[in-house]
Amino acid sequence: MKNGVVIFWLILIALIVAGVGASVFVKAAPSKLDGFAQCLKDKGVIFYGAFWCPHCQRTKAMFGSSAKLLPYVECSTPDGQGQTQICVDKKITSYPTWVFLNSTTTLTGERTLQELSSASGCPLP
Repeated sequence: MKNGVVIFWLILIALIVAGVGASVFVKAAPSKLDGFAQCLKDKGVIFYGAFWCPHCQRTKAMFGSSAKLLPYVECSTPDGQGQTQICVDKKITSYPTWVFLNSTTTLTGERTLQELSSASGCPLP
């Protein structure tokens, strides 16, 4: 019985170590959309959103791990009841809003990667 408990704990520890190791490698690997997200940022595109907005969450999910590279501006106050001053000043009234600084284009609502590519001139992988 004692050997069984020791084997159980060794297997459990090995699984935990393997899981932590795998998560480090998965996060370290670049995503296929990293270049696209970086291009959006480089071209001065800004993604305005709110943490409570389901459309914003789906937009971020569409980018996967590349979402961390997006030029994102949070418009909601922490309590979710108001709007930050930068978004008031920019007259952001709906989420998500994509502003393309090098043109007069503004896109609101959920958009496809292709629509963002066309509006920005950033190529998709």
